[in-house]
Amino acid sequence: MNEPQVDGRDMAESREAPEAPRPSPAAWVLLLPVRFYRKAISPFLPPSCRFYPSCSAYAAESLTRHGAARGSYLALRRLLRCGPWTPPGRDPVPETFSFRHRPQRPDTSTEE
Repeated sequence: MNEPQVDGRDMAESREAPEAPRPSPAAWVLLLPVRFYRKAISPFLPPSCRFYPSCSAYAAESLTRHGAARGSYLALRRLLRCGPWTPPGRDPVPETFSFRHRPQRPDTSTEE
């Protein structure tokens, strides 16, 4: 028997998890030094990141999610915030791109 269809797709297809975003070709090239840093350099350094996720994880996710230009801007903005003048905490990659930084709400905790 035929399975019922939803929006022209089989029900089995609609139950599958959505695919993770794939980086654009330019973003993929920019991800190479980030991946190299995470695999070859970061294991030899002590953990000292002030934010969660780490800056390299943030850069990889922003490049994958927002593309080369916007992802690079977000990663650079994050690196510039890494210093003693900025309070540490949870700083996820924004769902939608914006040139303005929206700080974390004070009611959310970094503890899990």
